[in-house]
Order: sequence, then C-alpha cells, then structure tokens
Amino acid sequence: MKIEIWSDVMCPFCYIGKRRFEDALQKSGHGNDVEIEWKSFQLNPDMKTDPNINIDQYLADIKGFSLEHAKELNAHVTQMAAEAGLTYNFDRAVVANSFNAHRFSHLAKKYNLGDAAEEALFKAYFTDGKNMDDIATLIELGVSIGLNADEIKNTLESDAYADNVKRDVAEAQYLGIRGVPFFVMNRKYGVSGAQAVPVFEETIEKAFTEWQQENSKPDITVIEGDSCGPDGNC
Repeated sequence: MKIEIWSDVMCPFCYIGKRRFEDALQKSGHGNDVEIEWKSFQLNPDMKTDPNINIDQYLADIKGFSLEHAKELNAHVTQMAAEAGLTYNFDRAVVANSFNAHRFSHLAKKYNLGDAAEEALFKAYFTDGKNMDDIATLIELGVSIGLNADEIKNTLESDAYADNVKRDVAEAQYLGIRGVPFFVMNRKYGVSGAQAVPVFEETIEKAFTEWQQENSKPDITVIEGDSCGPDGNC
C-alpha cells in the first residue's frame, strides 16, 4: 500500500507528525507492506534566506505577534517535539527558503533514500541549526545518507528537479491540501496535521484492510465443464 506525505522541512509539525506516524505504522505491523513517498510543499515560497534573522523575531514579524508571544509558541512546539522524542532548538534555527531542500529530496528519492533525506533535513534544521538553503550543508547531509557529493552539487547548481517540486505543489492544490503535514493513504484517506498516534493507527488499518481486499485473489464462482489441465488430463 502506498502512503504519500506532503511536507515542508521548515514546518515544525511535520517532524512531529513523522514521528507519530512512524510509531503508528510500527504498531500496525504493516510496515513491510507499505511504500512511503515524500512530496514537496512550500509553506512560504517567497521566504528570503537570511541566517542573521532570529526565528522568533521572524515569526513575530510575519504573523504580527509580539516577540514574547512568538517565543511562547515556539516553546510550546518544542515541548510537543520533546514528547515525540525530538529535540528542537529554535534559538539556532536559520531562516531559509526550502526550495533547494525539496530538490535535494527529489534527488534522494531517485535512489530510494527519500525517507532518509527527510529525516536528515528535519534533524539538521530543528536540532542542529543548519542552513537548509546552503549547498555545502545539503552536500554534507546527502553524503551522510549515501548520495554522491558531486551529483548533489551538480544538481543544486542547476535547475534539476525544480519541475518535480512544482508538480508536487500543484498536485497538493488539486487534492485540496492547504497545510502540512498531510498524509494520503491508498489515495482514499487523508490525515491532516500531526495527529495523535491512535488516529494514524486507525486510518492505516482502515486503508490497509481495503487495499488488501482490492488486491486479493478474486472470488470467482466456477461452473465446471469439459476442459484440459496442465497435466494433460482432458
């Protein structure tokens, strides 16, 4: 069964949602029968990369919040992340456009390393305070998951996979996806947001059961008549 996940590396709920989904998938016991495909979604395609801007101040500016309120919101999300076993360091986060990170993910997908790429990107951004728009950083991450450094460099210095990112975004719009994370299971069920583990479990089980029924051996009523079998008996 296929599960597609629309996500943006800059989205704090996407990493939390990833962990909760993984927990649910493990508990379901269906992990070996599930194909996961990560899809691109840019929350702020016009964002200008600027390592000198504090992420709390950036949030306050774009949302019209006070700086104190922005800090409170990020502290709340940090606690949510900790409950999912993740470490968020918003004081180290770099304001960066995610387009190159998405192109990097598509390169990784070519080698069946899409999930590894997403994990590396999320950790680099939320925990390690890396610049997700920096080619050297993306090369380092890519090499760590088994990609070739020269291929990453050549990819990011060209416009490779730009159309792939745009197609994912357009597909999300077609499906009515307005926020991430968004999980589409067997193209029949959608889960929006970093839902609780039981919500993921229930939806995975429902989608998987239907997928099994669709792909099971047809139940055919046979009317017997004269025939020949492969053993030569007629």
